[in-house]
Amino acid sequence: MPGRLLRGLWQRWRRYKYRFVPWIALNLNHNPRTLRYVPEESKDKVISDEDVLGTLLKVFQALFINDFNKQSDILTMLPETVKSKYHNLLSVQHPRVKLFEYRHQQQNTFKPEEILFKTLGFSVARATSSLISAGKGVFVTRGLVPKGAVVSMYPGTVYQKYEPIFFQSIGNPFIFRCLDGVLIDGNDKGISKVVYRSCNGRDQLGPFKMSDSTWLTSEICNPLAVGQYVNNCSNDRAANVCYQEFDVPAVFPIELKQYLPNIAYSCDKQRFFEKSEKQQVQSLSLMKIMANKDKVYKSREILLQDSPPSPKSLKYSVALTWYAAALGRIRNKLVFGPT
Repeated sequence: MPGRLLRGLWQRWRRYKYRFVPWIALNLNHNPRTLRYVPEESKDKVISDEDVLGTLLKVFQALFINDFNKQSDILTMLPETVKSKYHNLLSVQHPRVKLFEYRHQQQNTFKPEEILFKTLGFSVARATSSLISAGKGVFVTRGLVPKGAVVSMYPGTVYQKYEPIFFQSIGNPFIFRCLDGVLIDGNDKGISKVVYRSCNGRDQLGPFKMSDSTWLTSEICNPLAVGQYVNNCSNDRAANVCYQEFDVPAVFPIELKQYLPNIAYSCDKQRFFEKSEKQQVQSLSLMKIMANKDKVYKSREILLQDSPPSPKSLKYSVALTWYAAALGRIRNKLVFGPT
């Protein structure tokens, strides 16, 4: 009996230690293979923000066209210039069908995973992880992922550093901390699920949804919204992806926001960044997972590379994160960046 109890405690410690901040701080230099050094937030870019935005628009437009027979309410509210753009996209796929005739015909829709494969050349899905005691993971199910491709998005409610997240964080292993201290709660169960659904309904403007809530269910409309289940690499299994933060600009097409798997916790408190000396653009912080190997082949699990802080900011960041860890179990993908 004592032996079984000790083995149980040891197994729990092996899973929990990656969320225990003092252990992480003492062992940052002991696992150099799993670490990715990021000296400054501005240098944490695998590809440019323009390329990320282009990929998202490409995938979301393909999903929009695939669901075109369900978009009639949205289309009536869009300007003629935007309608003509989708008319041109439809004419490429269905040259003999007019736009308004197409909306009334029976559409042969594809699954979102198939749309992702047709658009980017690969598809990803959740499945049981190949790592021991790691729960679910994310695998490449079709095609291959080239280096620099956007592999997935980390969904969830976006919290600023000063916003309350106490109750949501209790027993929650899906809270991701960005370099600037912003938190993304990617839990698809419990109170986190309720909060996200509430914010999603709050921000809806008529037929226009400001975010996607289907990642909370088994029927996901955005096949990239599985990033919260990407596991960390280990000493035995090298990483093949890394994460990159991205701010969605306010000029993002409103008809495509229905596929964004993130929403701000507070509707009146948004992040701003300077685009020029006289213009401020409202933005939403997202986290993308990018391929950092030459190719990731079919049936391979996607494994994330950690990003430790610079030594100068470690002490201050650990002090901040200690409080967050005391509130709940922070996922082992926690990033200690400059705040």
